[in-house]
Amino acid sequence: MKNVNKILGIGALSVMMIACTTNPITGRKSLQLANDQEISAMALQQYREAMSKAKIVSGTTASKSVQNVGARIKNAANNYYRGIGREGDITDYQWEFNLIDDKQVNAWCMPGGKVAVYTGILPITKNDTGLAVVLGHEISHALAGHGNERISQAMVAQYGGAILGSATSGQMATIFQQVYPIGAQVALLKYGRGQELEADEMGLYLMSMAGYDPRQAQPFWERMEASSTGNRPPEFLSTHPSPENRRADLEKHMPKALEYFKASGGKI
Repeated sequence: MKNVNKILGIGALSVMMIACTTNPITGRKSLQLANDQEISAMALQQYREAMSKAKIVSGTTASKSVQNVGARIKNAANNYYRGIGREGDITDYQWEFNLIDDKQVNAWCMPGGKVAVYTGILPITKNDTGLAVVLGHEISHALAGHGNERISQAMVAQYGGAILGSATSGQMATIFQQVYPIGAQVALLKYGRGQELEADEMGLYLMSMAGYDPRQAQPFWERMEASSTGNRPPEFLSTHPSPENRRADLEKHMPKALEYFKASGGKI
């Protein structure tokens, strides 16, 4: 029995090593066991349900900004992945950007590229560059596979080695609903602080590639922190790093971001 357990343990470790994914922009490695196509399909269903209950804003200056800024960051990501020969990573993304009339200070991007921005965050973004900070960050969660990573962590925690590579549709659906709450509550999804820091870094690079000045990221996050009421931060910041850690990380990644910005035609 000990030998069997040892073999199973080695097998599970092998599968986990194979399922280790490297982010081509940040270099961070993460465990991603789940099937991306299945995750995207479930995300699409959740997104449609959320949108059916939401008040979508269209035809306004703000809604057009969400569409335009989102498209620029999406195109920058496509160009980057194509340039390194990894366009296959995002071929199946079906991008969609919607502005929702809701006072929540929040925004999110589901796996597969389905994005929602709440009007409550617009007074803090102030302009397209501030919006680019938000959209770059949220899009990065999707591109980095943070949803897959969280689902994989839940799979291992709940089912152990037995689930590796053999999750049933029912098990996957159950875990997905735990990670991404149903319907409008999807806005409450949370990532770990390590994932948030990676989204900060990756988002900084993506907005720079899209031609938005990364030096405006710091002022945006300062405005976001200042919007906190009492000891309760906006939902958007509920699991985010401390302001000190964020400032240090942004400063550390700024030289590289400015290189991308300059390459995009931006003035330093």
